[in-house]
Amino acid sequence: MECEFPTVNEKSDEIKKIFKEVKTIAVIGLSPKPEKDSYKVAKYLQSVGYKIIPIYPKEDIILEEKVYRSLSDIEERIDMVDIFRKSSIADQIVDEIKRRKDVRVLWLQKGIVNNNAANRAKKLGLKVVQNKCSMVEHRINFNN
Repeated sequence: MECEFPTVNEKSDEIKKIFKEVKTIAVIGLSPKPEKDSYKVAKYLQSVGYKIIPIYPKEDIILEEKVYRSLSDIEERIDMVDIFRKSSIADQIVDEIKRRKDVRVLWLQKGIVNNNAANRAKKLGLKVVQNKCSMVEHRINFNN
């Protein structure tokens, strides 16, 4: 778990709005192992109607979806990027998001904080959530 405190974070009413607007979520670090948090969260999000796009260095299919090696390899529209990797990767991800121009939300999972990347994402016009689990937040907002 990272020690940094999230100075950039959306408020809970904005998080609810994010879930209403988002349709497609790229999950960076989506493990093929069902016991891993990334798999459990992505499977849950998929079960409540979101299109999941796995990004992982191995595998061809996870959760019945084609696996990509990087955000840059994905041709379809992405609304949100959900990160399950170390906080240091977030800077690189923001660089990739900047080149894409379609991503509207950067989500760093529970225990992941990178204020530099978060501030850069905000300057690009993205909504940013750090140190929160997207599955837990969805359940809180929609009572699932």
